Amino acid sequence: MKSKRKSWVNWLLFLFTLVLVFVLGLLASSVMERRAEAVFVNKPLVKLSDYEPRNEEWGKNFPREFESYYQTADTSFKTLYNGNTVIDMLEVDPRLVVLWAGYGFAKDYNQGRGHFYAIEDIHATLRTGAPKGPDDGPMPNTCWTCKGPDVPRLMNEIGIAEFYNGQWASHGPEIVNAIGCADCHEPNTLDLRITRPALIEAYESIGKDITKATHQEMRSLVCAQCHVEYYFNKKVPVEGVPYLTYPWKEGTTAEGMLKYYDEIGFSDWTHSLSKAPMLKAQHPGYEVFMTGIHFERGVACADCHMPYHSEGGQKFTNHHLTSPLQHIASSCQVCHRESEATLTQNVYDRQRKVIEIRDKAEIQIVRAHVEAKAAWDAGATDEEMKDILYLIRAAQWYWDYAAASHGGSFHSPLEISRVIGKSIDHAQEARVSLARLLASYGQMTEIPYPDITTKAKAHAFIGFPVEKMQNDKNEFLITVVPEWLQEAAAREATYTAPVQ
Repeated sequence: MKSKRKSWVNWLLFLFTLVLVFVLGLLASSVMERRAEAVFVNKPLVKLSDYEPRNEEWGKNFPREFESYYQTADTSFKTLYNGNTVIDMLEVDPRLVVLWAGYGFAKDYNQGRGHFYAIEDIHATLRTGAPKGPDDGPMPNTCWTCKGPDVPRLMNEIGIAEFYNGQWASHGPEIVNAIGCADCHEPNTLDLRITRPALIEAYESIGKDITKATHQEMRSLVCAQCHVEYYFNKKVPVEGVPYLTYPWKEGTTAEGMLKYYDEIGFSDWTHSLSKAPMLKAQHPGYEVFMTGIHFERGVACADCHMPYHSEGGQKFTNHHLTSPLQHIASSCQVCHRESEATLTQNVYDRQRKVIEIRDKAEIQIVRAHVEAKAAWDAGATDEEMKDILYLIRAAQWYWDYAAASHGGSFHSPLEISRVIGKSIDHAQEARVSLARLLASYGQMTEIPYPDITTKAKAHAFIGFPVEKMQNDKNEFLITVVPEWLQEAAAREATYTAPVQ
């Protein structure tokens, strides 16, 4: 009896050993294959310089990342409100024309199509003005800063301040490669790096050393090179040069940045109706993101907008920079177990609620601008208008901070709602003061709200000669831009990604 039991146990041990050896053999084979594949993929085919701006050259060494990057050329994806195609935001929301009266954004404001089209889109907008020659134009070279990898190349060649100096059109022939590899990566290792000095300088202004950032932090900081609030400082560090600067010295909150701007007496423009000294928020996406729950939990921008993918046993970062709603399974559902439909609805619910109160803020600020103009027309003095104009400035800053923070209604809906609440509060306070002031000048009835139901009507209301501006811009594009812009566009359009 014992002998039979011992024989059965021996057979079991023998079979178990066979299975174990087989599994270990498969594992060893898989490891060897992966190592061989890694050596094959990572072996550089070309030598890249430190500031190689051509994305296709990087693609020869890093084909997976490059091929996924080129998917950003697709503009077919749509979300509830936007997507990645051109949308005329002034047509969608004509109130913006009045809010930005006297500033370039009142001329033209289209939703950008994404990184692949950064160069093309900056030429297409009326905000670049209508210069008459390659060295003429109202916009400075600083406006190129976030538009592509030729920027760090030029900064390295001619110097930072020298790059910022001069007119926008003068750098046009040099900046032709779309946002891509060299903006964020070391050429040989793909390590993340900061190529825009403004972020390094901003860290120094708040007593931090960006070189101490972790890899996970860098997966957001490379985005913070551009997706932030900034302004052009013409006094520091080089007198007369529009030096790109982050207003972080008093903090990265909406209140901290407003305090900074107030202390240095900065304004982007004077509103053509109210005469208020205005601020234009750029796109404080990173600052808003820092106030949200995902940042608090250690999530990086790349975790959602550039999630990891696996191909051929190789894990790599998907460089198809787009809304996480386009790839929910590899972004949201890595952490959240709800269905795609539920997660999408969660995003849309937050967007709807934020937009609802944002629209109310816009209406109140438009009324404040119109009523301020009525007060000036009635004979109000600078002293009487001083505090009112500051309230309008602050109200619009808080509104614009929320409106311009791409994705803010999802990144941090509580903070965005709080900031919009402050906007409405300041606008209402301005309007109460204006009502009292207008009454003192005999204006006892309500100032009518303008008919700005379309972009054309809004442009007519503020007296903007949009047709002349369009004609001037078309003349510039026809006579100055085509040769160097079309060459770049042709190169991008005909390039085929390498296949390994």
